[in-house]
Amino acid sequence: MTISDKNAKDLEEEVVEQTIIEEDNPQVEELAMAGVHLGHRASKLHPRMKPFVVGLRNTIHVIDLTATAKYLEAALAYIAQLQKEGKDLMIVGTKPPLRLLVKQIAEELGLSFVIERWIGGTFTNFGVIRLRVKYYLDLRQKRASGELDKYTKKEMAQFEKEIADLTKKFEGLAKMEKLPEAIFVCDVVHDSLAIKEAKAKGIKTIGLIDTNADPLCVDYPIPANDDAISSVKYILDKVKETILQSKVNNQ
Repeated sequence: MTISDKNAKDLEEEVVEQTIIEEDNPQVEELAMAGVHLGHRASKLHPRMKPFVVGLRNTIHVIDLTATAKYLEAALAYIAQLQKEGKDLMIVGTKPPLRLLVKQIAEELGLSFVIERWIGGTFTNFGVIRLRVKYYLDLRQKRASGELDKYTKKEMAQFEKEIADLTKKFEGLAKMEKLPEAIFVCDVVHDSLAIKEAKAKGIKTIGLIDTNADPLCVDYPIPANDDAISSVKYILDKVKETILQSKVNNQ
């Protein structure tokens, strides 16, 4: 790289940085601090994400955080309305780095969640899934009450193995007695099957849209980095604040 090329590259990064924070908007600065603006490599850009990109930084596309703030506000307003109407929201985040974060926030809010592999038919064949959940809950209840103690050690070990397997699959669905009205998906590419099933059942979709994703694949897109834990946590914390505030307002 020549000196002139290096200077041009530095200037481009400065322009991008200025674009990120030029708005006198504290939320935009918070989004930048959380790394929400850092997308994927240029080669992975989805054509429909071009309007949401302001430039490149070291071959990484940079997301327009003013757009992120705008779309996040719309998504949060919808979530607040869900709470006001007493409707259910599910959180889906099956990428390994996000699992503990998604589970923690979902449990704090009393929401259903999926953090392991999405099981085909979770929505489209809900009756069968619900029967499996009930079987799982029944096994847990029998273990807690000591009802399984009458079996041999080998049989009890088999029950423990089965409960552990069912826990991974159905723990987050234990309280879900009906389909939710909406789902929040942390990575719309990784969990595309969840979105597909939600649409098939008329369930509204909210999702983080990184630069490799189609913003039209969900009803409420939020342009954002879906790989960095700090980015996803920032968005989910906003969801948490919205739901908790809505509960206070609706009391």
